Amino acid sequence: MSILMSRPAIRNHAVSPLCALDSPKPGPRPGPHVPARPKPAPPATVLGYSPFPLDSDARHFGLTTSSMRLRGGTVTVRHGRRSASTTATILLHGAAGSWTTWTPLLQAADATARDLTDLIIPDLPGWGDSPLPADRSTLGLESMAELVADLARSLGYERWNVVGHSMGGFIALALAASETRATASVGLVSATSFSIQDSVRHPVRRFFALPAFSALFQTMRMLQLAGPLGRDLVRAVTRFGLLRFLVAPLFRYGQAVDASVVAALGAEMRPAGFVLAATRAGAYDASASWAQISCPVRSVHGDRDVFVTAQDDRKLRSVVPQCVISTIASAGHFGQIERPLEVLLRLEFAAPLPIVSTSSQLGTS
Repeated sequence: MSILMSRPAIRNHAVSPLCALDSPKPGPRPGPHVPARPKPAPPATVLGYSPFPLDSDARHFGLTTSSMRLRGGTVTVRHGRRSASTTATILLHGAAGSWTTWTPLLQAADATARDLTDLIIPDLPGWGDSPLPADRSTLGLESMAELVADLARSLGYERWNVVGHSMGGFIALALAASETRATASVGLVSATSFSIQDSVRHPVRRFFALPAFSALFQTMRMLQLAGPLGRDLVRAVTRFGLLRFLVAPLFRYGQAVDASVVAALGAEMRPAGFVLAATRAGAYDASASWAQISCPVRSVHGDRDVFVTAQDDRKLRSVVPQCVISTIASAGHFGQIERPLEVLLRLEFAAPLPIVSTSSQLGTS
């Protein structure tokens, strides 16, 4: 999955004409009043644990923000760094996330002079700045994959490398299965798969197969049933500083992740969207679908990932024989936040470089 280009001089990236049903509404173009991009960290610190905060300003990364109305719903997307290539790099976030969960990975690439080009980073329907469509039938796995393909083509791309985190990994695999010719490669970061499906289909019998997810799923179902009271409870947990404790199992070092990460999880804790996404995943025939994938697949996850099991790795490799799976030490479910440079290297965004580590960095292996 080599999508790395030599880093050119800083430039403004032109946006191609869009073929969406509505004309997009580009965000502010980089200009003299755009906040400066945060100063890159020196390479020695990039491999430290959770080295970057989330950054919600797309302009820091040379990206434009557009709102596009597609057949599957209205989607807000950050896109840019256009080159002459007709192959895009699509980054798909997970449930309880948005495009900002990829910004530590972009910062790690910038800090080490890796230029990731032709980026498409959407907020999937119901998350971030993209509204949940009134027609929930558009939120099936096949429909979501179709929406992502429609988005890329609307932005003028014929093919794509797609990288997905958690639920986004599930969608990335569905996209590769349905668009075999257009999908050049798949990258997975802690992709949820077979164990999640079992937990959704058999919530009691399979509770202890993946207890962290099972507990989260049942909590989200109760919050969904509580309606406004559930939303008030989420806000109260955030206000009293309890959220970091509750989300700690998702990370190797929950107390060390930047406050912006915890705040984003709180903002994106949307019970209805989470339950719907999990339920649709449970109804999907993953084995039959993913057996159609013909492109290279690279999968990484943390050695302390509470949502991915060794059995998931074995079954994914049996269904997609060309899948190469590796584990990142001292990371949980958010490798692109916890160990962003290592994710870049493992997914072959870049040629491997000597790993520089410092014993003073928390969690450095």
